[in-house]
Amino acid sequence: MSFHDVTFTTDGPLGIITLARPQFRNAQSYRMLDEIESAFQLAKADKSLRVVIVRGSGGHFSTGHDLGTPDALAYRKALGAEPGIESYDQFRKYNLDLLIGWRNFEKPTIAMVEGYCIYAGWMLAACCDIVFASEDAQFLAGFVEYMSIPWDIGIRRAKELCFESRFITAKDAADYGFVNRVLPQADLERETYGFARRVAENTPGALRFAKVQMNKAQDAQGYTKALEDSFGDYVAMMNVLESEMRVEGERRLTTVDLAVKGRKGERFGLKKP
Repeated sequence: MSFHDVTFTTDGPLGIITLARPQFRNAQSYRMLDEIESAFQLAKADKSLRVVIVRGSGGHFSTGHDLGTPDALAYRKALGAEPGIESYDQFRKYNLDLLIGWRNFEKPTIAMVEGYCIYAGWMLAACCDIVFASEDAQFLAGFVEYMSIPWDIGIRRAKELCFESRFITAKDAADYGFVNRVLPQADLERETYGFARRVAENTPGALRFAKVQMNKAQDAQGYTKALEDSFGDYVAMMNVLESEMRVEGERRLTTVDLAVKGRKGERFGLKKP
């Protein structure tokens, strides 16, 4: 299979999906999302693969949704969804349905995060079973389509981060319960792949049933239903508030812009001396 925005490779029992738009810090186009799905299907069909690792290229995991690069716009236009229910179905596919499918993928999945992990980047990491991160990783949570953040870090932390719009470090993300392990950059790949190989020593059946049981435990608490409900709220919000959610003349959301300003010390109470 030919890929453009991702690569799919294997290393023994490991399938590795690498986001491959480093020029855009792996912003997620619809073509990238289609190719991630194709890579997952290849990993599913290959019985020799026991674990899937999702990572980014160029030093970053993903800076989120692609909000308008020329090739992404051209691909989306070529899909041909008409305004109305077709556009809704398309938006839902790429921002909810695919991710729920990856969350329920039959083999264990590991997100290997370095650099930026923003919005849709968080979504992609969140639907993986395990998250390993380098010490330099920066995470930005926000009100997104696949709204797992209250489950990832707890309600009060989710409110705090989404209300303020601020980056957190890999250590913070681990302390909050989103990241499993924080590693030096030089050790990230070796340790992630080593852990994945140890997981792969289990039988496929044992891994599958362990994952099913834990996902069922979440769903008994309302996980998937909450995602469905929140997605509807997100669609309503973007229809009502679209003009105030984008930075004029930029491919950036206003909430992300606030977080970036915060990192620069340009927000209230954060002025650098």
